[in-house]
Amino acid sequence: MHLKTICILVLALLVAGCGGGRRTEELLGSAVMSVPVTEIAGNHSIFIATTRKKSDDPNKVFDGERSATLNYARVNVTVPGVHQTGQIERRSRGKSDDPAKYFMASEVVGYDTQPKFSSALNADIAARGGRVMVFVHGYNTGFDDAVYRLTQIVHDSGYPGTPVLFSWASGAKTTDYVYDKESASAARDQLEVTLRMLQQSGARRIDIVAHSMGTWVTMETLRQMAISGDRDLGGKLGDVVLASPDIDVDVFKSQMRRYGKPDKPFILLLSDDDRALRLSGLIAGSRPRVGDYKDAADLASYGVTVVDLSKVKGSDSFNHTKFADNPTLVKMIGQRLREDDGFASDRDVTDRISLLGQ
Repeated sequence: MHLKTICILVLALLVAGCGGGRRTEELLGSAVMSVPVTEIAGNHSIFIATTRKKSDDPNKVFDGERSATLNYARVNVTVPGVHQTGQIERRSRGKSDDPAKYFMASEVVGYDTQPKFSSALNADIAARGGRVMVFVHGYNTGFDDAVYRLTQIVHDSGYPGTPVLFSWASGAKTTDYVYDKESASAARDQLEVTLRMLQQSGARRIDIVAHSMGTWVTMETLRQMAISGDRDLGGKLGDVVLASPDIDVDVFKSQMRRYGKPDKPFILLLSDDDRALRLSGLIAGSRPRVGDYKDAADLASYGVTVVDLSKVKGSDSFNHTKFADNPTLVKMIGQRLREDDGFASDRDVTDRISLLGQ
């Protein structure tokens, strides 16, 4: 690799990534201020299954080190009344923990066994009509970033079911790309454990939304589920949304061939102006990634609905999080998940999402 190319990669790594620039990694802070309920836009319970180790810093809850077994928790998060769709209003250093202005984690409950976690999870699923959304985050994502991103998606999309964050052990540093890729690979079995646990719950439908490197974990898990003979969670698998997949195109095709054409086409969101994936492709030897692949028809033949977001505006300078930070798009994704209740073949909402890209 030429020296100039190396310098460009190093410079890009200093500013790229899925987690953004904020690096306090604190989910909990000092005592949260008491504010009138009218200044709170929403209160969401996020259930957590993670391959991260518990942090020595209680404010971080979980860190970027790998755990050999799953850890479980539930986090309550409030959304401020000033919230703008597509944004995550985060407290910066030196600012007070004001839930009227910022996303705030108001409570964290840990579960020391899977049965205790399952009991709490099943009660929430039953109360919310049997729907579950599993979110799998991407590279360079701290635990706090993942919790707040899922909260924002659930809130802005109007998703009515139970949100479950599967958080794998990202190092949450831009220079940890290789560490993150290996952590993602190590988390495959535990994601399957999580999905099987949900299959055994009272859930009647399980949707998956995965972003960036999280799509690698998801596709590998779906592939091994297919090998085991139950690729769709006993018929409970709903929509699978793959946003900005950081997967080699040939690898993705191989995964889809082994999985087979889904009964419900996976929804693939790609954009050829995704600068983060362009960097990933350079690291991978100038090989295209699925998330910025230009031959959509080629991918569609494997059983996916390809939505080209190249003309859609995102608030991330790297155009890597359009699925969540574009106000219209995140609402449409939520509408897709809400309206396609059960397994109807109606593609009206998906078609409207595609039109947004045009």
